Amino acid sequence: MNAPTQPIHLHRPLAGLVQPDRVHTSLYTDPAIFELEMDRIFNNTWVWVAHASELPEVGSFKSHWVGRQPVIVVRDRKKQVHVLLNRCRHRAATVCEHKKGKTNSFVCPYHGWSYALDGSLRGVPHPESYADMLDKGEHPLVSLRVEEYAGMIFATFKNDIEPLADYLGPAKKWMDLFMKQGGGYPVKVAGEHRFRFPGNWKIQLENTTDAYHFPLVHKSFLHSVDKQTEEMLDFVGGKGYVEDLGNGHSVMVMIPDLVDLEAELDKPIPERYLALADELRAEGHDEQKVRRIVRAVGGSGFNLNLFPNIACSMAFFRVLQPISVDETEIHHAVITMEGGPAAANRARLRMHEHFQGPMGFGTPDDSEAWERVQQGARAGTDLWILLNRGLAGEHKTDDGVAGDVSAETGMRAAYRQWQQLMTTKD
Repeated sequence: MNAPTQPIHLHRPLAGLVQPDRVHTSLYTDPAIFELEMDRIFNNTWVWVAHASELPEVGSFKSHWVGRQPVIVVRDRKKQVHVLLNRCRHRAATVCEHKKGKTNSFVCPYHGWSYALDGSLRGVPHPESYADMLDKGEHPLVSLRVEEYAGMIFATFKNDIEPLADYLGPAKKWMDLFMKQGGGYPVKVAGEHRFRFPGNWKIQLENTTDAYHFPLVHKSFLHSVDKQTEEMLDFVGGKGYVEDLGNGHSVMVMIPDLVDLEAELDKPIPERYLALADELRAEGHDEQKVRRIVRAVGGSGFNLNLFPNIACSMAFFRVLQPISVDETEIHHAVITMEGGPAAANRARLRMHEHFQGPMGFGTPDDSEAWERVQQGARAGTDLWILLNRGLAGEHKTDDGVAGDVSAETGMRAAYRQWQQLMTTKD
């Protein structure tokens, strides 16, 4: 798609829609901008598609999306991961309609063309009708470039893009820290909640590093927890910070004491986890292991945003899927300890359900706020979204730029990356 870079809205060039301290409301409401985002952002950068634990065996697969293009993430017989466009090379029917599972091959339900786990075309019914006009080697499922870091699998349509490790940059150390919540066991995705909200995908992207809203939007959640937890989550105005990590990535450190879950294991166990600690001791785990597991159960003390579609958010993965300019699908994936104690994994699940999901105290409040932003964005004809909180107090760091915990540093980082990708010509 070679769409023009200007004008898109109100005769203002694309680059002018993002300012150092604000973005234009049309970024939420203009269908032309959304269509261009699907091409210039989601088709031209690294996009998260799966965690390695979702593909445990040969033939394991999951369906996902890169932008609005359906893909299959699958582990082949050599245990390599492939990301394949979910589109038969014959007449374009999808070859997989299941969200996840295990298979030996993918077969088109329309005319029976069959593909191996690596996407190669293996069989065509009644090949004699083609005579010598069909070379199966020329018609595999379209394969994306795939790379992995810390168990996180990313794919891209852009073959000449920089290596994933370079794209992630300083975010890699935060990914390593986040995976410590396995408590000595491998991290495992153990299911997810999915829902849609009537709003633009970037509204949700902003939310992951927005501490400013927490005490107001999540008041009901804070009233549902014990006093010790409520005090721990009173982080606005605390010693935390938000840091721009480059390439649109950012981290919001809310609870500095919980950044490294393998540190300070001699600290007192929080009251809410005393019963769990006793249960683990009764199972025969030594004290060091008990403390490591218990400390990991509560999740990390930070949210990590990886542009454009995945957040490592305290104790779960939040994945966003753009549907249209004013609709977004969210996947909240629960993280457990693969092979870990059942009691610890139960605690993780109950914690996830407490905040996420239709009966949680957090997600319904968040989604209502996102919906209201979209509704308000339709008001007026030439208005701006302010993103200037904490701008005056930002300072340089070894990895980028940082501001206080309620600064909108992470949002500004994402929109700088948005601006760069959206104004890069083919």
